[in-house]
Amino acid sequence: MIELQSVSRSFGQKLAVANLTLTVPRGELFALLGANGAGKTTTIKMMIGLLRPTSGIVRMCGHDMATDSRAACQLLGYVPDEPYLYDKLSGREFLHFIAGMYGLAAVEAQRRTAAAIEQFDLSAFVDELCETYSHGMKQRMVFAAALLHDPEVLVIDEPMVGLDPRSARIVKDLLRAKAHEGMTIFMSTHSLAVAEEIADRIGIFVHGRLRCLGTLEDMKRELATSDVSLEQLFLDVTSDEGITTQAQRLTEEAGNARE
Repeated sequence: MIELQSVSRSFGQKLAVANLTLTVPRGELFALLGANGAGKTTTIKMMIGLLRPTSGIVRMCGHDMATDSRAACQLLGYVPDEPYLYDKLSGREFLHFIAGMYGLAAVEAQRRTAAAIEQFDLSAFVDELCETYSHGMKQRMVFAAALLHDPEVLVIDEPMVGLDPRSARIVKDLLRAKAHEGMTIFMSTHSLAVAEEIADRIGIFVHGRLRCLGTLEDMKRELATSDVSLEQLFLDVTSDEGITTQAQRLTEEAGNARE
């Protein structure tokens, strides 16, 4: 489970994330959408312990990331938007290194590495140096590494960047399967089609604030638009005009309720 309680993060005078409260329960695949600069990556960095909130609390499976980060990170897998590998290691050596970082015994590390190589179809290049890999190869390797220790929570920043259609299909099917098995998955993405296809719930971030939250049908009902696509809904919510219109509608509804 992921819990964010009244989380804010400032950089000088700039408020990147404003009073974010969100719970992602066990077994849910949650997709966070937003334009560039909306605060998605800042949110993810606070979730995985790379940034501390200016205020508020981030918990992973009940562990506070500020005071109990070691225990939280043992339960967490992370796939960044830019995959980073050690160039002078082979892919297999990299996976064994990651297994050691998580304290897996040698026999178990061997077993899980072999399973990851098969699952992500890495055998054609796993024994080559990582410096020779394409972006898509690196992305698949980073996914394999993130899941090697069987985490309870998986946090992903732009999972489909650089993946060919076959690799993207592997990843999408894997994410749905992992959520079905009980893994909590938080995914930041620009791909509206991916969010619509595999996410259980969707959040839309605008200027560091969560403007919409729920299933696609929930958001359509909230915005009183029953027959629009996720793309159009996203454009409406993230445009200045759409934000203003939504605020006016909510104000009018509140006024009508008082009357």
